[in-house]
Amino acid sequence: MSTPFLSVRDLRVHFSTEDGVVKAVDGLSFDLEKGKTLGIVGESGSGKSVTNMAILGLHDRRNTALDGEILLDGKELITATERELEELRGNTMSMIFQDALASLSPYHTIGAQIGETYRKHTGASKKEARERAVEMLRRVGIPQPDIRVDDYPHQFSGGMRQRAMIAMALVCDPELLIADEPTTALDVTVQAQIMDLLKDLQQEFGTAIIFITHDLGVIADIADDVLVMYGGRCVERGTKKEVLRTPQHPYTLGLLSSMPSLDGPVDVPLSPIPGSPPSLLNPPSGCRFHPRCAFAEKVAGGLCSTERPTLEIVDGRGSACHLTPEQKREIFDGFTAARTH
Repeated sequence: MSTPFLSVRDLRVHFSTEDGVVKAVDGLSFDLEKGKTLGIVGESGSGKSVTNMAILGLHDRRNTALDGEILLDGKELITATERELEELRGNTMSMIFQDALASLSPYHTIGAQIGETYRKHTGASKKEARERAVEMLRRVGIPQPDIRVDDYPHQFSGGMRQRAMIAMALVCDPELLIADEPTTALDVTVQAQIMDLLKDLQQEFGTAIIFITHDLGVIADIADDVLVMYGGRCVERGTKKEVLRTPQHPYTLGLLSSMPSLDGPVDVPLSPIPGSPPSLLNPPSGCRFHPRCAFAEKVAGGLCSTERPTLEIVDGRGSACHLTPEQKREIFDGFTAARTH
């Protein structure tokens, strides 16, 4: 079995605040190989973005406690120095942020911002960096790149700004690309174009991609494997087909039940998840989803509220739930049947 390019083991990210310690990520593990896309899905506040900022080393270590292990091509990142992380960021690993307008400087041209990263990591001249910026803008589908390279972010449309962000992230051909909800504010046509662009670039360079989103439709389009997060923990993991067609955790079931199915009957009502995500300052004991779970009462002895379920992964598939295999089959098979008949 090949060694994964990225390996995260028992990652914990806790923030010290005036109100107490926020357990934003609390024991997360996963692997990612080159040329593959891992989709991380969950509600706001589930720990998706915090996880990936930890990989990039972007947390303020003065009030952040990081524990566990993050190995990128065999190099440990949690104990890496800021200088070592700066060498990796934008070069070996890069990130596309959700809000391109907020992430781009309004005072510098698009070309200057793309070229800055290239010059830092390659020592290229200003002329070479500008030529590289034009090449990257052309690659991501910006029309007249030799002219638009001198435009400012406010002169680009939302879709074009996101393409410019992708060009900036890919200018040094990184081996790991983290996309943090890059299509959230875009219309569906531009969304599809961005997704196709990422898939084409991955095929060309063999890039490992982590795609963060709350949209299961996007996950169905781009991911190879899916990791479902809730309350700072992974509650389910598997291939895209396994997770979306045969969910094994009530939270995943809730996410799927709250969105319409295109290939099932039109009269199946949507069922939103009741309640709100937990406070990570004072998270629920046991399974963090149990206050919102419709099946907690089926578990004998009240284990859901007292004991944390273990996440056992077998051949890349598993879920953290106290329901017995028989109960899961009864509940989840019934859901699948209702959605497809």
